Parts: sequence; structure tokens; C-alpha cells
Amino acid sequence: MVCGLKNMVLSIIILNYKTKNLVKQCLKNIARFSLPFDYEVIVVDNNSNDGLAEMMHDYFPGHRLILNHDNRGMGAGNNLGLAQARGEYLLILNPDVVVLDQAIENLWRFIHPRTQIGLVAPRLLNPNRTEQQSRYRFPKIFLLPALIRTGLKKIWRQQIKEYFMEDVSSAEPHKIDWARGSALMLRRSVLERLTAGFDERFFMYMEDVDLCRRVWQSGYEVWYVPHSQMIHYYARESGANHWFLDLTRKMAWIHIISWIKYFWKWWRLDTK
Repeated sequence: MVCGLKNMVLSIIILNYKTKNLVKQCLKNIARFSLPFDYEVIVVDNNSNDGLAEMMHDYFPGHRLILNHDNRGMGAGNNLGLAQARGEYLLILNPDVVVLDQAIENLWRFIHPRTQIGLVAPRLLNPNRTEQQSRYRFPKIFLLPALIRTGLKKIWRQQIKEYFMEDVSSAEPHKIDWARGSALMLRRSVLERLTAGFDERFFMYMEDVDLCRRVWQSGYEVWYVPHSQMIHYYARESGANHWFLDLTRKMAWIHIISWIKYFWKWWRLDTK
């Protein structure tokens, strides 16, 4: 797995918050593959107190573990792993993602020779192997999560279709504005140009949109790579079946607050 540091090609960063069993399955899945390059795995724990350290010691002593003393959110937690990563490429991977055969290699093979590309994302699949929505155009301020995730989305049907890139085939690799942060491969040289990884003002949600936007702003491209496939056991914590119930959920409001922070940061560009 890991050889000389000078040859370290990939760092895989996995963030845990009370998902020890998912982390275990994710690591076991990665271990099934013989990647054609040196890599390391870094697991960051956001003060879960779920026995992750003991599990890592017993089953994965060769992996690196970073213990955070509080839950600082998605962006800040992943940044701890990025700061200690030694690979030329960095793979942000959620613990609820199952990597399929050749998925990691195909991402690397696509980004490595194309120096204009700073970030790539795989095709995400539902557990039944149908395609999961994971590629997007940058959002407009009126597309609030309350509209996208509830029955109110009928008001902006056409705009939401454009936001979800339903007018662009997902069969071939192509440029996208941003991708869901469940699985993202980033070039280290691009991360260094961004000064920091994720913007830690976003506790959860919109940190992936902001990261992709800063990649584009730095002069690099973001691409969707469909021949790299991963299964994502996506639990839509910020959504519900009824618009009123949706707005009473804590995660829905975290999403809305992040949405407001995002547009407060970027509104000058969005109004042009």
C-alpha cells in the first residue's frame, strides 16, 4: 500500500462522525483492490466517541487516524486530513461510499495527463445501480433547498432541470460546475493554489459547491468521469416528503443556512 514518500501518488481522506461501521466497511472495500500506485489512507474522526480508534487499532493499524476533539463539520474535518496528506492527488471519500472495481484508477488515469483539470468526480450510483444525481451547474439564489427538496420544486421545474444538468448526457466525461462531495479527487498543486481546502465557514452542505467554484476561479477545470463508478448509500438528511416537515428538520435548516452563507460570499459574481 504505502512505500516511499517521494512516490506517494494518492491520499484517501475519510471523515467519520458516528459512522464507525461504515468506515470499517469502506476501508475493507478499498483493501480489496490492488491499486497500481502507492497510496495512504487517512481517517479523521469528528469527536464521535463511537469506538472508531479501537476499531482502527484492531483492524487497520497501518492507516493513519486523526482524532478531533470536537465536531467541526464536514469541511473542517476533511481539512485536517488534507493538511497531513502526502499524496500528489487527494481523494475525499465519504464512509457511505462503496468503491467499485477500477473506480479510483479511472479517476487518476483521467486527471493525471490532463494538467488543466484540477478536480474530478465519479458517477455515483444508488444501491440498485441506478444513476444518482451528483453533477450540477452552479445554483441560483432562488433555488432554495426548500424548493429543490420538497413539493415546492414544481414552481421552478425548468430551472431545477438545468441545475441538475438534465440537458447534458452523463454517458461521456464532460465539464461540470460542481460535483457532490461524496467522492472528489483533487490535484495537490491545485489545493496549494487555493491556500486552504474547504471553507470552514460551511459546517455542512455547500462546502463542495464552494470548493469546486474556487477550483474554477483558480484557472482549473472540474470534470465528471462516468467510467469511474461508486455506490453511494445516500441518506438525504436535509429532505423529507412533505415541505412543512422538511422545514422543521435540523439538517434542513443547516442546509438553508449554508445556502445563505454561500450566496453572501459569491453574490457579486452571481448577479453579473
